[in-house]
Amino acid sequence: MRIEALINRILKEMLRDKRTLALMFIAPLFIMTLIFFLFQSNTDTKADLAVHAVDSALTKAIDTKHVRLHQVKNDQPIALIKAHDYAGVLTQDGDKLTLTLANADQGKSAILKQTLQAASIKLKMQAAATALKIQATTLQKLATALKQATRGAAQIPEPHQPKTPSYTLTTHYRYGSADSTYFDTLLPILMGFIVFFFVFLISGIALLRERTTGTLYRLLATPVRRGEIISGYLLGYGIFAIIQTLLIVGYSLIVFKIQILGSIPAIFLINLLLAFTALALGLLISTFANTEFQMLQFIPIVVIPQIFFTGLIPIP
Repeated sequence: MRIEALINRILKEMLRDKRTLALMFIAPLFIMTLIFFLFQSNTDTKADLAVHAVDSALTKAIDTKHVRLHQVKNDQPIALIKAHDYAGVLTQDGDKLTLTLANADQGKSAILKQTLQAASIKLKMQAAATALKIQATTLQKLATALKQATRGAAQIPEPHQPKTPSYTLTTHYRYGSADSTYFDTLLPILMGFIVFFFVFLISGIALLRERTTGTLYRLLATPVRRGEIISGYLLGYGIFAIIQTLLIVGYSLIVFKIQILGSIPAIFLINLLLAFTALALGLLISTFANTEFQMLQFIPIVVIPQIFFTGLIPIP
């Protein structure tokens, strides 16, 4: 009977807490549906490769199942990658091939390198097959010439060997190097997400504590206007958000030695704007919560969906 009484009490408490019920039954379905649509749009990963002055035989040998070819007239690979977001640019000078990879996505870089290697092997196999056919034809001609030699002088034809294409490939990287890991791709994403997550969580719980302890209500009873209270909270917590952002970005730059091709002040500015957005959102969401546990319940709805839109999953 005691166990039954406890069960009944828990059931009644859960049924009264609509927010917890929504978190348990609706939020998981929302997250799963979001993941479904995101991964449905990325069933086939294709890398865009720009080619300039490359032999037609080589371009025809490239498998276009995972590579989209773009014929370009510009021979400036960095400019092409910046303007059109190509995964790589292939140029040719004689028998020397130069592949410039954006390397923003190591998966696409690997696709391009493997595809070019397969195309080179395919050309060599085609040349070997052609050489075998020529040798077979030459043997037939030699047999005919030997028969004619018994009757009189005959000229033996000299076999013509096709030239086997031989390319030398040199690879350059716009971001990172050949030793870049997947963490190098994740680090810029994680840097912004961690800034957003912790500022959102700490600011929301801090303001919630102000409400639960009665400090906020006592402030409202003073001559201080609501706009001044909001500005004070934003700027007060914003100072700590700025310090936290500078610490996270500085740690990523110094310790992890992340490669920066753009402006470092722009990185700090973007992360600061992201931190203030999280701060304002945390203060807003905290008004809908009465306890710290209820504040944490908003994480699956507000924070987790943003992981899928950070660039971790490429969206066309």
